[in-house]
Amino acid sequence: MIRVIVAKAGLDGHDRGAKVVARALRDAGVEVIYTGLHQTPEQIVAAAIQEDVDAIGLSILSGAHMTLFARVIELLNERDASDIVVFGGGIIPEEDIAELSRMGVARIFTPGASTTEIVGWVHAELGHEVAGQH
Repeated sequence: MIRVIVAKAGLDGHDRGAKVVARALRDAGVEVIYTGLHQTPEQIVAAAIQEDVDAIGLSILSGAHMTLFARVIELLNERDASDIVVFGGGIIPEEDIAELSRMGVARIFTPGASTTEIVGWVHAELGHEVAGQH
C-alpha cells in the first residue's frame, strides 16, 4: 500500500485543501497520515521516516514554499531518506515551480488541480514501488 504524509508546514493556518487531498487519497486506497497544522520541516521529516512513508505531500499557502521545501529535502538527504518523494501544492508562482523541480520536488499542484489529477499522479508515481507488497 502507498503511504503518504500530508503536512502543513510553517505558519499557514489554512488546511481545508490539505484535508480534501488527504481524504481523496484515502478514498483511493492510499494510507494517509495527516500531520495537522504548523509543523516544522524537522517534525515532518521525523514523522515520514518513523512512519516509513513513500512520499511527503506539503501544502503551503504562506509564501514560504522555497524555504520550507528546501529544508524538507535537505533533512531527508541528511537522514539518508532521499528515496521519500516530495510533492506539494499551494499558491506557488510558475517561476518558483521550475526552481523547486531543480531542488528535487517531484510535482507541484497549483490551485485548480483536481483531486483526480493528484490521486492519479500519486498512483502513477508511487504505485510501482509498492506493487506486490500487499
